[in-house]
Amino acid sequence: MIPNGQNDLEASVPSEQLEKSLMNIATESWRFSRLFARLVGKLDAGEASRYVNQHRYFHKMLEENMSAAGMKLVNVEGQTFDPGIAASALNIADFGPDDQLLVDQMLEPIIMGPEGLKKSGTIMLRKVQL
Repeated sequence: MIPNGQNDLEASVPSEQLEKSLMNIATESWRFSRLFARLVGKLDAGEASRYVNQHRYFHKMLEENMSAAGMKLVNVEGQTFDPGIAASALNIADFGPDDQLLVDQMLEPIIMGPEGLKKSGTIMLRKVQL
């Protein structure tokens, strides 16, 4: 007998593995969503509107399902870079210690949970143009 109304899959897979799998599929979905948005941006306005609504719905469902699991995807694009940010900067070596930096692009989102950081993100930086 399976306790607490769990199905066979939930009973056979540890909750830690389920959480890790959810974070992986959420990260890949986030990446795909960004790619899809870039492609839609290349379409003419009349054709793009139909796809924009589908993209919005997909993104909303991703956020709602992550929230139901107690997690949130965090995007820090466009924000001032702080060395304490929960993301690895792939191109940090390209800049000097006195450079003012912005997060130019998120390659992987930060995933937060109720107790704090679940998974750090991956970012690319750019120098602030003064």
